[in-house]
Amino acid sequence: MNNKITKSTIVNDAIKLYPKTIGVFNDFKIDSCCGGAVPIEEAAKRDKVDMVALLETLNKISAEG
Repeated sequence: MNNKITKSTIVNDAIKLYPKTIGVFNDFKIDSCCGGAVPIEEAAKRDKVDMVALLETLNKISAEG
């Protein structure tokens, strides 16, 4: 599977496609439980996270399988 994770990807969808990304969301302090039904861009703004760094890390992990 090689679907790129983008700022419009829903947090929970990224986790469903790539379960290992849960660790990334946790490391970046992104709420992936109650707040996981929003696009990554919205979650990053809400939680004051560097979206570029988050997306780079998520895509690195997702490429590993």
